[in-house]
Amino acid sequence: QVQLVESGGGLVQPGGSLRLSCAASGSIFSIKAMGWYRQAPGKQRELVAAITSGGSTNYADSVKGRFTISRDNAENTVYLQMNSLKPEDTAVYYCYAPTHYWGQGTQVTVSS
Repeated sequence: QVQLVESGGGLVQPGGSLRLSCAASGSIFSIKAMGWYRQAPGKQRELVAAITSGGSTNYADSVKGRFTISRDNAENTVYLQMNSLKPEDTAVYYCYAPTHYWGQGTQVTVSS
């Protein structure tokens, strides 16, 4: 069993920055990779960024160059640094760990 808790969402102006955190607890030894998904109203949930236990990363084309995913030294917390935010980044962001573990979601709103 794995529990994921996200934090760090909020309201930010276009061009601003936000840093999301996802703390994992429970059977963390079983986690092979972690990722961030997002879902906006009327849109499908999409993978934003992912990181493997070996440190390899992958990003959606829409966030490349603006977002960075990382882990802490203990590999029990994953972060998503979001820079140069755009209104189209507005969504609920979810932390994910295989095969079926999800955080509760945190709202990110980019608006002037």
